[in-house]
Amino acid sequence: MESFYHRVGGQNTFFKLTEAFYVGVASDPLLKPMYPEQDLEPARQRLQLFLEQYWGGPSTYQEQRGHPRLRMRHSPYSIGPAAKLAWLKHMRAAVDSLELSPMDADELWEYLERAAHAMLNTFED
Repeated sequence: MESFYHRVGGQNTFFKLTEAFYVGVASDPLLKPMYPEQDLEPARQRLQLFLEQYWGGPSTYQEQRGHPRLRMRHSPYSIGPAAKLAWLKHMRAAVDSLELSPMDADELWEYLERAAHAMLNTFED
């Protein structure tokens, strides 16, 4: 059975997704300050590798960084409802830019919504 990663176009698709997402983040007054690096490229690469591995691609993320531990890695940042909505806004634009089949776009989006909700660590903005 073909993995989601391969079905949607592999590395190239996840590069496009993360590139489009971080274009939005770069100009977002709420999200941009959460990134300690001025250059967002390292963050873009980490997200790409994580998503590729999650969706059935290479295990490069695990080999380079170990277990994802997403909640732990995001715990230094106050992620409230406004940050979640901002993240989802930029990710929605990125997903839409891929022009995936409706089924694949829905599957990806459902995961991203769950992931965004799981990162909430405060209900204050």
